[in-house]
Amino acid sequence: MLIRIGYELLFDVPAPTAMLLMLHTRPEVAPLLKRPEFVYLDPPIELHTFIDCFGNRAGRIAAPAGRVRITYDNVVEDTGQPEAKIDGATLHPVQELPDVCIPFLLSSRYCEVDKLSQMAWDLFGKTPPTWERVAAVMEWVHGHVEFGYAYASATKTASDVCAEKKGVCRDFQHLAITMLRALNVPARYASGYLGDIGVPPVDLPMDFSAWFEVYLGERWYTLDARHNQPRIGRILMARGRDATDVALTTSFGPEKLEKFQVWTDEVGPEAIDHPSPIPPPLHVTTFIPARVTAEQS
Repeated sequence: MLIRIGYELLFDVPAPTAMLLMLHTRPEVAPLLKRPEFVYLDPPIELHTFIDCFGNRAGRIAAPAGRVRITYDNVVEDTGQPEAKIDGATLHPVQELPDVCIPFLLSSRYCEVDKLSQMAWDLFGKTPPTWERVAAVMEWVHGHVEFGYAYASATKTASDVCAEKKGVCRDFQHLAITMLRALNVPARYASGYLGDIGVPPVDLPMDFSAWFEVYLGERWYTLDARHNQPRIGRILMARGRDATDVALTTSFGPEKLEKFQVWTDEVGPEAIDHPSPIPPPLHVTTFIPARVTAEQS
């Protein structure tokens, strides 16, 4: 299966501002791309990229004052198969976990393991100490939280989500991750593209998506507490402890996001040689703001 992925972001920057970008695919996804990976910046700005401590390809720019457009378009190959289920996978005791799993058992900015630990054991301590414990957490979070873009908040933590019972994509994942870490199950946050492939289309603007990965049976499995079912065509951009580590953009000064558009669509082979046109330069463009969702906060 071939999937077209990409985005257009437009920022109003009142004064020169440094920005950190997490807008590439993960390095291990790059071999599956059908065109060279290129992030287009208008006006032309030097983009310095590096691999961060979680293995993500990050970028740094010095955004000038004015409007800054960031655009990306590519085609990626996918298996076209649903993600693996965790059924039957071994839940490891902490002493048997690899060292790399340990950070994903601890509290982080949005995942307050200490606050929800007692609640996690009260709710799930009597479940079998197997993959079924993970499945029980997934079922509970999926049924406990109501999805809605109006519920987005950049400061909302797992304990807030638990109390409010409302949130966006990332909030489902933060709550599930926190509960699992409290139960000594390594869980890490992930973000990227997820289109309506193999499922009925949803009448909502396309957006980047959040999910998480859990360590069972000596491997990491992809799980999604919002949808709670294996999906097709999930394209990974970044991993970390929580949303802080994989924020699409982090600004070290004031800026305003004025336009946000994402595409994730199944395409045919002809799309490889026919990329979406890059928007014309800003100085000749009549700007029409698009609907901006809050989920990427």
